[in-house]
Amino acid sequence: MIKAVDLFCGAGGLTHGLGMAGINVEAGYDIEPSCKFAYEKNNEAIFFEKDVAELTGKDIKKHFKNAKVTLLAGCAPCQPFSRYSGGRDTTKDNKWPLLYEFSRLIKEANPEVVTMENVPDVTKHSVYHDFVKDLEQQGYIVWASRIFCPDYGLPQMRKRHVLIASRSGSISLMEPTHTKDSFVTVRDVISHLPSIKAGEKCETDSLHRAPRLSPINLKRIQFSKEGGTWKDWPESLRAACHQKESGRNYTGVYARMKWDEPSPTMTTQCFGFGNGRFGHPEQDRAISLREAAIFQTFPQDYKFLEDNKQLKFTELGKMIGNAVPVKLGEVIGWSILRHYESLGYDL
Repeated sequence: MIKAVDLFCGAGGLTHGLGMAGINVEAGYDIEPSCKFAYEKNNEAIFFEKDVAELTGKDIKKHFKNAKVTLLAGCAPCQPFSRYSGGRDTTKDNKWPLLYEFSRLIKEANPEVVTMENVPDVTKHSVYHDFVKDLEQQGYIVWASRIFCPDYGLPQMRKRHVLIASRSGSISLMEPTHTKDSFVTVRDVISHLPSIKAGEKCETDSLHRAPRLSPINLKRIQFSKEGGTWKDWPESLRAACHQKESGRNYTGVYARMKWDEPSPTMTTQCFGFGNGRFGHPEQDRAISLREAAIFQTFPQDYKFLEDNKQLKFTELGKMIGNAVPVKLGEVIGWSILRHYESLGYDL
């Protein structure tokens, strides 16, 4: 039996994926109390609202009792490493030291295997290389690489950096399962959902809800073509910033997705038409929160909100956009299981 602890667990994307692969995640730790309901409702694990800086290896080891193999997962918040930081000094971000805290907990808890997932640009920062060096000095064999999520059946053009490290021998992520001609598309995963209008919600699924559009944005999306840009609009509807020389090449906002390609990368603002290519391919609205969750490969019945609790787009968008895609968690889980089975473990 593999027992795992999920640090920075959020709403449970990685935990759910690992569980689908057959790994027993015992606990998740996060500082966001809003994630507790979704995490515990959909997973057989306990949510602890606690800062990893206050966590000790002793705390983690309590979850590892009677395990044949122990796994510590830590997908630290990616904001300090993201290219969207715009060149600002992210070393002053309070999330910056979290990889060092993760490294400390690995030393204290001494799990057999470690995994982390982050944005590709994490490798440009010294904290990441310090993290890898610490793993190697502790005797872990490290595999790490940038992956393109559609190669593994995710309906989203997400690029991520994945690391897996084992004290038992060489380990790697499983080989890609899809090629460009078999990528899972927007049409494949959301075309069956009921049609809704901007500002409406589905009667049978409260998460299948899209925010209202202002009168001008409603006109803009009505003129938007599938896969097109704001350049398809009449001049009178174009934003002032896009009419300036500096804004003419920013065509990835106020745009519709394409039916027959994977979606763009989901962000915490993916419910907003003006925040990216988050317009529905056909309906005159931005994608719903349920559609965003599906692009993150959460099951369609994954519950993010207690019944009768007010839905807040910003809160739910953050929860969904920050999640590790469930399918990616499953791929990591299967890769770890394959590794130990190849070593003769009976799991």
